Amino acid sequence: MSIPIIDLTKKIRVVGTAHISRSSIDLVQEQIEDFDPDVIAVELCESRLNSLQNPSALDDEDLLSIIKDGRSGMILLQSALASQQRRMGIEHGESPGAELLRAIDLAIENEIPVELIDRDIVTTLKRAWKNMGFFEKFRVLNALLWDDETEEPEDIEALLEDSDMLTKVLEEARDVAPKAGSVLIDERDQYMANKIRLLSEKGRVLAVVGAGHLAGIERAWNISSSIDSEALITDLDTLPKAPRWPKITVGLIPLVLVGIVAWMWYEGDLEGIGDTIGYWMIANAGLAGLGVALAGGHPLSVFVGAIASPFTSLNPALAAGWFAGYTQYKMQRPTGLDASEFLVVDDIRGLWKNRVGRILLVTAFGNLGSSLGAWLAGAAIVGSIIG
Repeated sequence: MSIPIIDLTKKIRVVGTAHISRSSIDLVQEQIEDFDPDVIAVELCESRLNSLQNPSALDDEDLLSIIKDGRSGMILLQSALASQQRRMGIEHGESPGAELLRAIDLAIENEIPVELIDRDIVTTLKRAWKNMGFFEKFRVLNALLWDDETEEPEDIEALLEDSDMLTKVLEEARDVAPKAGSVLIDERDQYMANKIRLLSEKGRVLAVVGAGHLAGIERAWNISSSIDSEALITDLDTLPKAPRWPKITVGLIPLVLVGIVAWMWYEGDLEGIGDTIGYWMIANAGLAGLGVALAGGHPLSVFVGAIASPFTSLNPALAAGWFAGYTQYKMQRPTGLDASEFLVVDDIRGLWKNRVGRILLVTAFGNLGSSLGAWLAGAAIVGSIIG
């Protein structure tokens, strides 16, 4: 049996774990006792640590800010990824991240400083989403939301003992989303390796990370001696810049629409004006309402999203999903239990059954439907003029 441990130097040891394995908890405890570190580094960021320590910490203000800030889609994606790992954890009898929390608890008990060495999860997801093409995004969402897994689950303990098998599993994941894999795995390996290098100045460092990162961290460590670690970390922490053309296009839509109506008025084409307004209203309202309905929204939320969409599509600062999501929040106000269950949902389909999840779905699907409606209406209007 091979133990998932690598010594980068005599004073730096990295322990590989499975975030859903009982044996990993025991291994972490043994290594802390044997290695006697001056610093314990864990594969967590602040937000993931808060989620592990306070699984029910989602209040009304947080939910409304998520809706207002347009973060519903990103939160849903994060929840989908977490639900997959939680479901595996239930199958193997442990909560995901239990060994990381145990490392932190032992560090506190022994008065050893703790350092969080992983990149912020939101930054990672945004960089991964930006890096993926349309079809790769579709494959990822399909795998997370709709793909029923019928194969036998991997033996977690066997994966820990067999590095070749673990590598095979990671490479299979890359086949589904190669560009996302470079962000979720390779970039984080570089990030953590250089974080560990910076910590090495503080003495003996014991790092606790997922076993899938061991080989990558070792590779990154071997080439990072000639790299400015702080500069690399800053670069990897940079959020991707959103492309300007969608905002420019959205900003031009109302101007073009007003221009078309004004031109028709000047030409005395009242019928054309009616058709143009009709296309705009029907496409926007129809698809926004359909999006909210698919999210399982309350009838009033569907109505509000449909009514708001033709007008919010004319104003880039507003979004129909916000109004639909707020209405859903008011009509089916989530309880503390709903918030707790959302953060530990074990099946992505459970989002539709949970009030918090449904509010986020209503917001995201409402915005998506409204955007599609604006594009479809624009195409129909231009087509009617050209034709």
